[in-house]
Amino acid sequence: MKLATIRTTDGTRAVRLDGDRLVDLGYADLGELFAEADWQDRAAAASGASRPVEGADFAPVVPNPSKIICVGHNYTNHIKEMGRELPDYPTLFPKFADTLLGAGDDIVKPAETDALDWEVELAVVIGRAVRRADEQRAADAIAGFTVMNDISARDWQFRTIEWTQGKIWEASTPVGPYVVTPDEVGGVRPSLEVRTVVDGQVMQHDDTGTLLFDPVFLVQYISTVTTLRPGDIIATGTPAGVGNARDPKVFLRPGNTVVTEISGLGTCTNRVVEA
Repeated sequence: MKLATIRTTDGTRAVRLDGDRLVDLGYADLGELFAEADWQDRAAAASGASRPVEGADFAPVVPNPSKIICVGHNYTNHIKEMGRELPDYPTLFPKFADTLLGAGDDIVKPAETDALDWEVELAVVIGRAVRRADEQRAADAIAGFTVMNDISARDWQFRTIEWTQGKIWEASTPVGPYVVTPDEVGGVRPSLEVRTVVDGQVMQHDDTGTLLFDPVFLVQYISTVTTLRPGDIIATGTPAGVGNARDPKVFLRPGNTVVTEISGLGTCTNRVVEA
């Protein structure tokens, strides 16, 4: 299934993609749906009102997750371009719900940064609560996958050895348009093409099969530290090709269009606009 949260005149609605129609699932958003123990059956059986997918206003797939955990340095090529050693453990940092944007929303460039960068990421969406998960429970907890663009203010990110302040700018992180269940993309360790295109130029191109720490391992590892709850999001890291690692460096400016896409999952297409 391909599931989404859309904005309507009556608020947000959780929907399922059927051909060129979006079928209402009876919930305000996917976070509310995933809180149901039998959400898969409910989503598959729903037969609510439908509307055309064309022109739909996609909200963040889960507008208010309890937590967003991001992984740094998880593609070998990107680790090398940043001049670092391969890590023994995942590098983790948080985002917050108010960083999230819809798949087609504008990215408003903060006036305080001149180093706004792109990062296409496979994002894992959690479908059931897990703590200290073994491999099977970790796999079972994955509701599906979506696209994230972890927009980063590099000049703020590297002010200190801690990255968080460069990663949590309000309304900076497109995520969506769909949560796609694992059965549609080859399972819980999918091998999917990932790309970033800025104004028609390919900037990043890799495959999620080359992740150093795969989605199941990340659910196991993170759930050791904290309970992962339905609707929580894990961003699995970005491949080589970020603007900060180029010579000369390249950053996003108002007027740019940045497209982050993952095969089988969909595309975030976002204009960069002046604050």
